[in-house]
Amino acid sequence: MAKNLEISNLLDFYGDVLTEKQRDVLEQYYNDDLSLAEIAENFGITRQGVRDAIKRGEGILLELEQKVGFVGRYRAVQQSVAELEQLARDIRFYNSSNYSVSEEIDRDAARMLEIIRSISE
Repeated sequence: MAKNLEISNLLDFYGDVLTEKQRDVLEQYYNDDLSLAEIAENFGITRQGVRDAIKRGEGILLELEQKVGFVGRYRAVQQSVAELEQLARDIRFYNSSNYSVSEEIDRDAARMLEIIRSISE
């Protein structure tokens, strides 16, 4: 089973819908990088029990993302914010490279960057 950053992201968004044990097992496996044997020892269960808990938890998280889509939307917003930030920086650069600098354009681009920073925090 390849460890997957996607599940770790889903766990951050939807971890509270899992049982405490499922969440703890998934966190130890994906975030703490523990082996099945180490997790089994921590919980006093078999490696197969750990594997089953991981599979059930993954299934719940993937199904929830498919239905709700928060992680996908979050990534899309982050990508759009990054694009807007680059565009605002480009506008400021091209405006300052021009012999007739427009203070209004520069002010608006600076304001765009402020808004982007506030969204990104």
